[in-house]
Amino acid sequence: MQAAFYTCQGDAHEVFQVGALPDPIPGPGEVLVRVEASGVNPSDVKGRQLGRGPMEHPLIVPHSDGAGTVVAVGQNGPSQLIGRRIWTHNAQWNRAFGTAAELIALPSNLVAPLPDEMSFEEGACLGIPAMTAHQAIFADGPVSGRWVLVTGGAGSVGHYAIQFAKWGGARVIATVSGEAKAAHAAKAGADYVLNYRTTDIAAAVLDLTNGRGVDHLVEVEFGGNLETTKRVIAENGSIAAYASSADRYPSLPFYEFMYRNVLLRTILVYSMRDEAKAGAIRGILKAQQDGALTHAIGARFDIRDIAAAHEAVEQGSIGNVIVTLR
Repeated sequence: MQAAFYTCQGDAHEVFQVGALPDPIPGPGEVLVRVEASGVNPSDVKGRQLGRGPMEHPLIVPHSDGAGTVVAVGQNGPSQLIGRRIWTHNAQWNRAFGTAAELIALPSNLVAPLPDEMSFEEGACLGIPAMTAHQAIFADGPVSGRWVLVTGGAGSVGHYAIQFAKWGGARVIATVSGEAKAAHAAKAGADYVLNYRTTDIAAAVLDLTNGRGVDHLVEVEFGGNLETTKRVIAENGSIAAYASSADRYPSLPFYEFMYRNVLLRTILVYSMRDEAKAGAIRGILKAQQDGALTHAIGARFDIRDIAAAHEAVEQGSIGNVIVTLR
């Protein structure tokens, strides 16, 4: 099979190789998937870069998200899936071989049905972004009638979080860093979009909510935004944070949160409990069935151009970056 891989960390153009690797053989309980499209996420990029910890395997085929067709199963595998269109999640978590290849063998619980109306490229958007967003919106209860603030509303997770919140009946405020991103977040359904480069976010949010603040906050930069969060989170509010890159070790304002009975949740799809993952998959498929989701593909690259795909993610492409295998 053809695959993209690297054997050392570094800049994309320096370390990526594209060539033939042996076809994988599905083990017991596994499925063999012919990959049509592979999704590139920031975690894939960070795993390839220097300074993010040692390589976990001597050779890595990257990417956890993808979509394709089940072509075989291993011993005691779910034979009913053969010929079915699927999307994957966590495909490369704790494994050497991800979806940046024509074939991948992986445990059957890491695949989910791909609705007929969705393309393989759209399916490759779902894993990390949509599952993170669903968990971030719904893990702590319904959001109907609540004020929800989504920071980074133009990001892959933020884009889905806006859509899930609207599907759930919330009033949504999103923050972005520019006009193009504002348009992207508005198209996803945000009721109000605020540019954090030109706006006092806390003052604007309090004005929109009549001084009450937001009931729920989906946070892409927990540490960096903490001063704003302290001002805008309502009493008995909740925070779902899935990143804190600018401040990896933030000082928690414990008593300020405690006196307002604020709930803080951190989210990582890779280590979510199996029941949470299953619930997110059900929710994603239900939202898709209800026509509540659009899937923003910002850029497409052939597998031979995987280095450029990683660079597009590094440069902040608006929309998901997809690598095609066909």
